[in-house]
Amino acid sequence: MLFNSISFLIFFPIVTLLYYILPSRLRNIWLLIASYYFYMNWNAKYALLILASTVVTYFSGLFIERSNAHNKHYSKCILILCLVFNLGILFVFKYFNFVIDALHLDVPSLDLILPVGISFYTFQALGYVIDCYRSDCKAEHNFINYALFVSFYPQLVAGPIERSTNLLQQIRSISSRTRRELISYERIRDGLSLMIWGLFLKLVIADRVGILVDTVFQEYYRYGSCALILGAVGFGIQIYCDFGSYSTIAIGAAKVMGFELMDNFNAPYLASSIGDFWRRWHISLSIWFRDYLYIPLGGNRKGFFRKLINILIVFTVSGLWHGAAWTFVFWGLLHGTYQVIENLFKPLWRKICLNTGSNTDNFGYKAIKVLITFILVDFAWIFFRATSVTEAFEYIHRLLTIPDLWQISGEGLYTLGLSATQFHILIPSLLMLLFVDIIYQYKNLRFDKWLSMQWMPFRVIVLASLLTWTIVHGIYGPGFDARQFIYFQF
Repeated sequence: MLFNSISFLIFFPIVTLLYYILPSRLRNIWLLIASYYFYMNWNAKYALLILASTVVTYFSGLFIERSNAHNKHYSKCILILCLVFNLGILFVFKYFNFVIDALHLDVPSLDLILPVGISFYTFQALGYVIDCYRSDCKAEHNFINYALFVSFYPQLVAGPIERSTNLLQQIRSISSRTRRELISYERIRDGLSLMIWGLFLKLVIADRVGILVDTVFQEYYRYGSCALILGAVGFGIQIYCDFGSYSTIAIGAAKVMGFELMDNFNAPYLASSIGDFWRRWHISLSIWFRDYLYIPLGGNRKGFFRKLINILIVFTVSGLWHGAAWTFVFWGLLHGTYQVIENLFKPLWRKICLNTGSNTDNFGYKAIKVLITFILVDFAWIFFRATSVTEAFEYIHRLLTIPDLWQISGEGLYTLGLSATQFHILIPSLLMLLFVDIIYQYKNLRFDKWLSMQWMPFRVIVLASLLTWTIVHGIYGPGFDARQFIYFQF
């Protein structure tokens, strides 16, 4: 079920109203049923995979907690078996065919459909088991509570990847909350505001820019520099608004029901370095890899060059997490290389700035850093979007060697899939996005928080205008079918 579909427009209020009305002891059961129904709308039989992962990690957590005090070696064996089982399922469905093709093995490929969101719920469940092993959280003894933690429908298929110390703790407290505590006007108002903002990002910006991006990337061999730059920058905007919209709607939907999910984005295109970008982009995944891969590898505790190797490993794995293709591996490796270069040249750059008396706090210096970071990130997105590494390099070669200023002059711009009217809708929408990101950057206020601080008539005008703009100018796909979110494939 898609957030931008009519079915979700019916599903969400029914689920939420019944959640409010039902006796406290039934709330978790109801949300669990609703979450499985939500997922089964794609492929009912693949709900068995979530159930299998839930059962294995649930009992692993219990066994680990019981054996931690007596036999740490036994706990480690349970943890390893749990990791092998869950990562094994992920490997079979997502990476098996990629590996046999890469190694040129004479083995029949598997004709399997990739389960939606498998990487997200697998990492969330494994994070819980690792936390139990480290004694960072207590094992959950109530199976319903734990099953809901793994399958909680707002963030089930595209995050944010929640930690047991946050979401599971909130799930445990549901039955003890009174109806008055549950139904909060401020929380419902802020949650709905986020959902409207998320739909605006998806329907007005992401899916509109996606038309231009598809036009350019599908026939990149027809275009030169200007059109290809627009395609790369357009994809950067598309994937941000597409993925950001899902996270925003998920956070908003959860908030309406009384849950606080972690933020997944913090104005990433205003980042001043690649390291800063990854502290703002897909925050939940970045934290997951930091805590469960980078730090166990040694982090920055084993010397400078070991730190650089660890960074390369983490980002290569991160690329592979996104998809079973060399394009994703290359994209991750490229981001790792960016950060290695940053770390190598940081001391030299500091010395240059100090010796030349450069003011690193002025607006011009910061603006140039933001621009350079944006260019590097968009360059890497070419590999993410291309269907092969060869195609990505051909795309870049044409971008660098074939000038086509004519393509974006006069009427040429309107041959890239969007008409003049579409651009007139897109440009003010992008300015609205920039305004909201600047507020987040300099005031540390998310859209709902900023809006809640405004005069009530102003809030009503903003939300009514945003909703009207989205309904009138949203891109709903062919035949008004909802267009799938990009990150569902991961």
